[in-house]
Amino acid sequence: MTKLSRRSFVGGAAAFIGAPALIGCATVPRRWTLDPFTLGVASGSPSPDGFVLWTRLAPEPLSFDPFALAGMRGDAVELAYEIAADPELRTIVARGTARADPAFAYSVHIEAEGLKPGRPYWYRFMSGDAVSRTGRAMTSTAPGAPLERFKFGFVSCSNYEHGYFAAYRHLADEQPDAVVYLGDYIYEYASPPDVVVRRHSQIAEITTLADYRNRYTQYRLDPDLQRLHAETTALMTWDDHEVQNDYADRWSEDFEDPERFLFRRAGAYQAYYEHMPVRALSRPNGPVMRVYDRYSFGDLVEIALIDGRQYRSRGACYAPPDKGGTHFETDASCPERLDERRSLLGVEQETWLYDRFDRSLARWNVLASDVMIGQFHFPNPAGEATFTTDDWNGYPAARTRLLSRIRDSRLSNPVTIAGDMHSFWANDLKLDFDNPSSPTVATEFVGTSVSAIPPPYEAFAAQLSSNPYVRFFESRVRGYASVTVDHGTMTTRFNALADVRSPTSAISTLKTFVIENGKAGLVAA
Repeated sequence: MTKLSRRSFVGGAAAFIGAPALIGCATVPRRWTLDPFTLGVASGSPSPDGFVLWTRLAPEPLSFDPFALAGMRGDAVELAYEIAADPELRTIVARGTARADPAFAYSVHIEAEGLKPGRPYWYRFMSGDAVSRTGRAMTSTAPGAPLERFKFGFVSCSNYEHGYFAAYRHLADEQPDAVVYLGDYIYEYASPPDVVVRRHSQIAEITTLADYRNRYTQYRLDPDLQRLHAETTALMTWDDHEVQNDYADRWSEDFEDPERFLFRRAGAYQAYYEHMPVRALSRPNGPVMRVYDRYSFGDLVEIALIDGRQYRSRGACYAPPDKGGTHFETDASCPERLDERRSLLGVEQETWLYDRFDRSLARWNVLASDVMIGQFHFPNPAGEATFTTDDWNGYPAARTRLLSRIRDSRLSNPVTIAGDMHSFWANDLKLDFDNPSSPTVATEFVGTSVSAIPPPYEAFAAQLSSNPYVRFFESRVRGYASVTVDHGTMTTRFNALADVRSPTSAISTLKTFVIENGKAGLVAA
């Protein structure tokens, strides 16, 4: 990770704006025969004085030659970069160089600092005679500083094979202050032909570092995804498909040897790091990589991103041949599900999160989870309630600890957001879901998928009367959610695509919800 120090700053009006090929170069500039910036640019992990800038050199992005990563060979390549106060890049406030290392697939992560809080900046990368597109990044407003309004979007579950990423284009049109990516940024498997809109480059499940790199490369070539990253600042966490469906720590869906699975996970985590605008604390160490983090935006909003995969306890009643991933259990069939020692977050992350609850001074507190927190159950043929084991329903004691801590810490205006379900949900979160009069502790919004195929609407809708804390459900549309926050209200819009199979699909607002300051629960607008 390259840091931009305060000493790197130069005077704005006097900044040299010459031929980009010469910036930071003391020798004859490299001449490229192909564009090395085919995967675009991105910013993320904002702070009051900076953010992370990302790019990756890939002049032949669809070349899967293992000895030439996306057309790159040889030693590290030095890049130059500029950060400006204006979109035309006339007023350069900072510039420097960074090394694109082959060990990380010629990606760079520049950790800029020393900038002004709560404002946009524009940036670009240069290598020899090649210049990237211009990106836009936002610094956050300093914690506790007055902030009147904040707007963010959240997205999840973008399966390249199941449709186009028009949702990203429409979210970019809204120009939010930040975008929260809640996981399933890629999908590791190949889909049946009858649901494929456009094919993954490898028609098989990916398992190696090279495979994951290739998959991210293909997704990063999508023009709508490139635009969203170039124009908005990202807050990143993951779910399961960045590695394997329904994995839990070192336990795989298909009962692979845990040590062998951790080797696969190490490759997946490295490829994730290589393609995301994340901070130095996220640089992986084998199969270990920290993604949980928190971001403050003035006195208005704090967003805590959690990792619900890497540290979780083994799935309840995990056993071959058919209980390696999501399965449904009753309290009688799987008493392990109720074990109070089980955790979705792990002890260290739980401790970190609860400390954030105690220390937050923000008016609104958003918890970004990869999987749904709210309870939902189906009846089995005997009429007993059955619960899925993969989301927080598989860890009810951990959920109770979480909601109890939210209540006991008197966290101001707690709201949770989640992905994973390929459907829109609005839920009341209660300490006792079996007691309709139990007070609502927090409100949850679950976003539908960007493109991944949905669960059956009829099967879920038929059970809504048995799950009265679910205030809204819709699985028949793809899209994203946008949230606008001020000191009095949080307004959440569920936005639905007309046709995910069309790259030019229109968008419309499906439903709008309002939460009022100091009042748990939501109102449909």
